Formats: sequence, C-alpha cells, structure tokens
Amino acid sequence: MKHTDSYDRQAVGQVLAERGRLDGPLMPVLHGVQEALGHVPEQAVQQIAHALNLSRAEVHGVLTYYHHFRTEPAQGPVLQVCRAEACRSVGGEQLLQRARAAGGCEVEPVYCLGLCALAPAVMLEGQPYGRMSAQRLDDLLDDVGGPR
Repeated sequence: MKHTDSYDRQAVGQVLAERGRLDGPLMPVLHGVQEALGHVPEQAVQQIAHALNLSRAEVHGVLTYYHHFRTEPAQGPVLQVCRAEACRSVGGEQLLQRARAAGGCEVEPVYCLGLCALAPAVMLEGQPYGRMSAQRLDDLLDDVGGPR
C-alpha cells in the first residue's frame, strides 16, 4: 500500500513560500521542489495546485510534459547527455549510447546544456563537463560508480 504522505510536505511548503508569489510561479516551484527532494512526488501535485490556485491537471500536465522533472527518485547519480546539434555533430549520440550501456547512472538525454562551444557536453549531478570523449566519460562513470 502506498503511503500518501510519504513526501516532505514541509519542504514543498517552503518552496511554495519562497517561489509561489513569482510571476508564472509553477515552473520555479517545480524546479524548487525537485532541487529540494530530488524529484516531484505525485503527492505534492495537490499541494502545489492548491497553493497556486491551479487544477491538479494543470500541474500534472506541466510536470509530465517537461522531461527534466521526475516523479520518482533517481536510481543512482544522474548523468545528462546533450543531444543538441553542436554536441550531436561531434559525437554526442555515441556518448549517450556509451553511457546507457555502462550503467551505474540514471542517463537522461537533454536538448541543450548551454555548452555548445565545449561540445560534446554532459552534466553529472549538476556539474557540467565539456569536450567529453569516450575515455573521459568512462573515467567520469568509474569515479561515481566504481569499476564497471
């Protein structure tokens, strides 16, 4: 049985207090909750909707539309691999496949990390890495997950 109060209601309330009065507060609130909890629990949708005077469907729609948000905790460190044109043109897709095959991280393809001049780029647990090569990726994954 799923415990409906298994999320940190107080942490969500704190984010709402800090960001709920901004213009267009939903995205900043969702980002804040994910930063605080590592994900946006489904149980928090009602709390967010009520506080922002939105329907649960509106909050859920935004939450599920953007791939950045997760409703479950990540299974291990999060590695984001850029799939934008600059990174794709210099081997980003091969890095994505290599990262997926390596395991040890939750791999998320993202559209752009803003590191086009340093392509191909990845971000591991919020830390950006540019000019990524297969060997550098292997070393990075070894550092976070031990030998594969």
